[in-house]
Amino acid sequence: MSDINSIVNRQREYFNKGETLEITFRVNALKKLKKAIKENENEIFKALKSDLNKASFEAYMTEVGIVLDEIDHIIRNVGKWSRKRRVRTPLAHFKSTSFIFSEPHGVVLIMSPWNYPFQLTLAPLLGAIAGGNCVIVKPSAYSAATSSLIEKIIRECFEEKYIAVISGGRAANQELLQENFDYIFFTGSVSIGKNVMEAASKNLTPVTLELGGKSPCIVDLDVDIDLAARRIVWGKCLNSGQTCVAPDYLYVRKEIKDSLIAAMKKYIIKFYGKEPCRNDEFPRIVNEKHFNRLRELMKNGRLVAGGDVNPDTLQISPTIIEDISWDDPVMQEEIFGPIMPVLEYGKISEVIEEVNRHPKPLALYLFTNNKEVENQILNRISFGGGCVNDTVVHLATSHMPFGGAGESGMGGYHGKWSFDTFTRQKSVLKKSTLVDIKLRYAPYGEKLKLLKKIMG
Repeated sequence: MSDINSIVNRQREYFNKGETLEITFRVNALKKLKKAIKENENEIFKALKSDLNKASFEAYMTEVGIVLDEIDHIIRNVGKWSRKRRVRTPLAHFKSTSFIFSEPHGVVLIMSPWNYPFQLTLAPLLGAIAGGNCVIVKPSAYSAATSSLIEKIIRECFEEKYIAVISGGRAANQELLQENFDYIFFTGSVSIGKNVMEAASKNLTPVTLELGGKSPCIVDLDVDIDLAARRIVWGKCLNSGQTCVAPDYLYVRKEIKDSLIAAMKKYIIKFYGKEPCRNDEFPRIVNEKHFNRLRELMKNGRLVAGGDVNPDTLQISPTIIEDISWDDPVMQEEIFGPIMPVLEYGKISEVIEEVNRHPKPLALYLFTNNKEVENQILNRISFGGGCVNDTVVHLATSHMPFGGAGESGMGGYHGKWSFDTFTRQKSVLKKSTLVDIKLRYAPYGEKLKLLKKIMG
């Protein structure tokens, strides 16, 4: 029996004892984790700097701060979310009462990615704790420093029979997926997500898949060009474009394309200087494999900004490419880097038709002050989530679910939706023993007319 199998079995034994069901237990676990995060804040910053060259400000804004805010929100509300809810009972069930219970799945697996290695590991973990589960966490091997620190924090906070961290690469992932979990939460690429779902199907294990895709950024005629450029550059260059909800490509009204590109070039320089590859605050590409992949994607089209690379630091300058078609390699896959291909359009109907020809995106961004255009885009294009007149920030809230659509993912989380993801709804009808209406029992005879009156 492998170590992983032993851990799963010990967690299942511990879960069956019922200790994680107590709300006080869950809240105390969340408080303990929050305390450890705050105590290790500088170490988290150092790890994210090592893995991705993230500045402390960006690390707090996109990783640590989001997790701390989510912990506070869950602690305030988990008691309310966990209460059994009484619901209406049909007349046909007289005399009865009906309840819905939120119960934990049991032993769950969380597999997290390397691009936001702290936030995308801890945020789903909070939901799993709040739901009363035992958890095995598998962080990414690519973000080695952060993953190692997460393992240290969790080992110091929790016993392995409750929450365990499994390190390693592909072999460890494959071994984990052979186990029979009660739920799997995966964040990563579409291709690996398909493998996770296939493995889960063998045990009929339910899954949440947080994947990705090509998220369009549509800029209409009626916009504040300077403001749009500033927010687009920020969203695209955050974590050097290694963000699942980054604006992947620009779809801009042809009349303002040149003005928008000029404004974007201005803000690239303003944010990161004339040589972003020498800017110590500009994140690097996670490894040489992805660095070389991105360099290949820059070979088509006409470079109008950026294009500089630094092989020593694995940095790539924010890059804008024109004269791109849907057939070019850069439009065939999620970019996941600081490269912005630009397409132009004449009518908004062209955008709707073209975006709908491709898999549903994880995010969509629309810059417009035209209400009719806004309604057309929001009502006729299916996507996971997004913003009107901004980028990326829609995921930084505990008051809306975050998740994909179609190939970009299934299921959602954050706030109450994290709790819902890591619990299942158990319906219970409690029947009175004082009354027993004989209508339902055989023989049925001429009872059908009366049954129709009762059931409508």
